[in-house]
Amino acid sequence: MLQNLCDTHTHTLFSRHAYSTVEEDVRAAAEAGLELIGIADHFSAMVSATGDVREYQHFLNMTCWPRHWHGVTLLRAAEVDILDAAGTLFGQDAVLETGITEMPMAPQTLFDHCTRSCDYLIASIHHEPLFRDLSVAQATGLYLGALAHPKVLMAGHMGRAGVAFDTAAVLEFCRAEGKLVEINEHSLDFASGPVPGRCRELAAACAEAGVMVAVNTDAHISCDVGHAPRVLAMLDEIHFPQELVATRSAEAFLDAVARAVGPVKGL
Repeated sequence: MLQNLCDTHTHTLFSRHAYSTVEEDVRAAAEAGLELIGIADHFSAMVSATGDVREYQHFLNMTCWPRHWHGVTLLRAAEVDILDAAGTLFGQDAVLETGITEMPMAPQTLFDHCTRSCDYLIASIHHEPLFRDLSVAQATGLYLGALAHPKVLMAGHMGRAGVAFDTAAVLEFCRAEGKLVEINEHSLDFASGPVPGRCRELAAACAEAGVMVAVNTDAHISCDVGHAPRVLAMLDEIHFPQELVATRSAEAFLDAVARAVGPVKGL
């Protein structure tokens, strides 16, 4: 079976519908034998109905997290919602003039303010009905627009997003820019529909195109961290190349981050 020693898409209590703390996720990563974990909580309207910056303080103080904890390298990330066919990311259309203490500050977007401490971002669709009427060209533009952001490292769970896009065009952009495609264990929970087949097709296309993937759990509780048996079995079945698994080791993932969005500070 393929080696996978990183889990770079996990959630904590901050995401509201997840159930573990940062330390519980890190401890679970250590117990699973991982070298690296990325905490990527939702940066989305799912977290706050108001959009008030004070609701997103989780992202503003991530620099207090140690880089190495319980023997595991800890990265700071966010899973950011894609909002429209242009690939606009959550918070890019909201301008702040005051911070969490309500003191004035130089105008900046909620997105820039809250993601400044993130090592990388995952761009995902979570409101599928809003995008079902998109043409293939529009959906392709959506992913290309989101992936073009300098801090976006990967597109999240495209296999279950429910939109048809030009796979070849998106993968060519990823290959050229060093962006990753996520192959998501949680997506395979939707086994009664077409999602597993789409995930398999996407993985096979990545192998054919030479595009690196991130094998992630999308864990919403610590006991799921580091456990992606169905994805790894699927990748083995299609003879997916180990060298294209960016999460095969901490070194490989950090190299992928450095190429796509810049070196991780403090490591």
